[in-house]
Amino acid sequence: MTAEAAKNPEAEKIFKAGMTLFRSGYYGKAVAKMQEAVELDKQNPTYISYLGLLVALAHKKYGEAEQLCHTALRMKRTETQSYLNLAEVYIQDGKKGDAIETLTIGLQYTKRDVRLTRALRKLGVRRPPVFPFLERRHFLNRHVGKVRHRVLQMLGKE
Repeated sequence: MTAEAAKNPEAEKIFKAGMTLFRSGYYGKAVAKMQEAVELDKQNPTYISYLGLLVALAHKKYGEAEQLCHTALRMKRTETQSYLNLAEVYIQDGKKGDAIETLTIGLQYTKRDVRLTRALRKLGVRRPPVFPFLERRHFLNRHVGKVRHRVLQMLGKE
């Protein structure tokens, strides 16, 4: 149980029920549970963030969903899942650029959390070419880029 959950165990129980519904794809029912959890614990950024995501998934109310996710991030900037949830809201709304920007900003606040890096990679974000004045597919960029990738892997930065 998290420190936030210890404040309100009833809200945590309802939140977990909402997460079960969410993971099962019952977004409409999950929204109701998340709203209930937020009502019981209005200061829990995790609940608010997931409520935002579910509002986007269930009701397609992207403006409201973005506001909820931003509220959660203002409450706790270091919460990786809040960045992932906001990015997913942007993706659902067709705003891939905003999703990439959110994940990139999140890396600054979350000690470069691997989940954010994975999400960026999934969106197709690539490192710039080693030699930007040459085409990406130029043999020098390809070969030196592969070496850079291996070196970064060995250093644990990739």
